[in-house]
Amino acid sequence: MPDRLKNKRVLVTQCIDYMGPAITQLFTQEGALIDARPGIVPAAGAFAEYVSQNADIDILVANLAHAPCNSPTADIQDADWEGMFDTMVHPLMRLIRHFAPLMAERGHGKIVAITSAAPLRGLPGSAAYCAARGAQNAFIRATGLEFAAANVQINAIAQNYVSNPEYYPDELVASERFQNHLKRNVPIRRIARAEESAELALFLASNNSDFMVGQVVPFAGGWATNT
Repeated sequence: MPDRLKNKRVLVTQCIDYMGPAITQLFTQEGALIDARPGIVPAAGAFAEYVSQNADIDILVANLAHAPCNSPTADIQDADWEGMFDTMVHPLMRLIRHFAPLMAERGHGKIVAITSAAPLRGLPGSAAYCAARGAQNAFIRATGLEFAAANVQINAIAQNYVSNPEYYPDELVASERFQNHLKRNVPIRRIARAEESAELALFLASNNSDFMVGQVVPFAGGWATNT
């Protein structure tokens, strides 16, 4: 069905990172009016300027990414830990704190966060990344319930093994070692195309998902299920 988001005003953060390109392309094809913002979501006074032109958006896609900074727990660096929370967790809080009440006042709105399935299972050697993504998921669950009665649906796509430049670039996926890893660990035995994740984001951003609130939807080819 074409034009599933016709004339919907959408803000996409970190539009050239993670799932930003695929989501921006699909949403544009479906008739959305996109404000695609590159770069990290800022803090403090810069945040007020960042959102000042978007008071009346219908849909927020909180696409927030940071390098995983893999290391054993004993080797976690404060700067890496703080960087992940500063890039992914604190911006998500600020975005929802700002936009969800405005959407509630208007009586409608959609917020879709692109998070990770990593904390649903845990990844040894990626404890800091799991902690940051887990904080995102927990925040989505709580805020989704808080704003449900105001007809604002807040949900997340908790993905893993999806093609994207940050975590699964083409050259990594094509390697024999990674292909063997997929066969051992991912029931579907492949990674998802970026468009597949974008389609799920489109569903969560559309009126067809009005009954979904506070959901952290695993999208990982069977690698993770919600518990």
